[in-house]
Amino acid sequence: MLKLFNKNLGQLEKKTFRLHFIYSIIEGIIVGVLALNEFVFVKSLKGSDISVGLLFQFSVFVLTFSVLLNEWSKRIKNQKRFIITVGLITRLPLFLLFLFPDNVGHMASNKLYHLFFILIFLTYYLANPIIFPIINQLLKSSYRHEKFSQLYSYSTIANKIVMMLVTLLYGILLDHNENAYRYVFPVISILGICSVWLLSGIKSTEDLNIIPSLPLWQSVKRSIKNMRSKMKINKPFRDFEAAFMFYGFAFMGTVSVITIYFEKGLGLNYSSVAFYKNSYNLLAIILLPLFGRLMGKIDPRKFSAITFASLLFYLLFIALTTVFPYFSDIEGIRIYYTLFIAMLFNGVFAATMSLLWSIGSVYFCKTEEASEYQSIHLTFTGLRSFFAPLLGVWIYWLVGFTATFLTGVVLLAIAVGISLKSQKKYSL
Repeated sequence: MLKLFNKNLGQLEKKTFRLHFIYSIIEGIIVGVLALNEFVFVKSLKGSDISVGLLFQFSVFVLTFSVLLNEWSKRIKNQKRFIITVGLITRLPLFLLFLFPDNVGHMASNKLYHLFFILIFLTYYLANPIIFPIINQLLKSSYRHEKFSQLYSYSTIANKIVMMLVTLLYGILLDHNENAYRYVFPVISILGICSVWLLSGIKSTEDLNIIPSLPLWQSVKRSIKNMRSKMKINKPFRDFEAAFMFYGFAFMGTVSVITIYFEKGLGLNYSSVAFYKNSYNLLAIILLPLFGRLMGKIDPRKFSAITFASLLFYLLFIALTTVFPYFSDIEGIRIYYTLFIAMLFNGVFAATMSLLWSIGSVYFCKTEEASEYQSIHLTFTGLRSFFAPLLGVWIYWLVGFTATFLTGVVLLAIAVGISLKSQKKYSL
């Protein structure tokens, strides 16, 4: 299968693509399980609304330290050993979930398990601000510019196909045994270590072992100054991040509320949630090659406007589900008509955002600046996670599901406006 994508590629590109492709497949298994993680926390562990918000918040909050960790990682002489060590430290704690009790009542009455669950995944996500910039740097230095988004989209397609299948099977398994996560996550721990080991095998055309001359904290201060300078001088990138800020508040402020809505508002089972997730992921898989080629041809801010608009309509049709709660039950799966339409827009969003969030920042910089720009992007993501997830839950408590979703719609409309206005005003 890989030979189909290897045409017109150099030797380094072929090897890099092979490793990244396999890495993406393994990560697809992991993400397929994590796709139901918040719903597992609500339904099987009986987590509270605030706890669900915290679980999501911590998964993004760790990105705040991207600049610090990026500078720290540059000081590690053996990058391969460093990446593997990070994988071991952050993936091994998943084994502890096997020790959780299988009694739902006991889980609901003992909040310590909720805290341990959140802390285990906080540790797991600590790898992201280290690994994400390294991936961007490795791929950016190994792929030609015109091949970058296209090859990235192929690996993402494989990731989503595997994720979709795993999410479906995991959902069915949980409907038969809602405590099955206790046996699944130790396997995910091993797979997570294997995927990071594969990533460490990607070779860069640049020397990643050059140790910065300045002390760590001086380098961090310089990076923060550089970040401010880049945001001031590079106005297209500044506007890109400004639009992302409004998008981020909309997305983070509604994602936990949507999970709560699926359980408390619609009463969905695991199979139904897996069906909806697979519906939009299937569409995303179909659209990814198209958007992978498109991203390399159009302004990334125009691409971001498409992404934000698709999420806007996704939230709008979820809001309409509260107004028109009509559905059909098919083989144990409850299909709400407006919710299914929402998933179609979510498919467009999933296809475009998987590219935009991961590699969008590199289109605003030189190759050697790829990891730095991505760490800036991740830092802003982490900063808005301080407020957005719990703010969304608080808005839901005040005004309910529908008004929370419509608040997200307004924020996304602003994000679309910023992107389109910037494209007209500043050229890349």
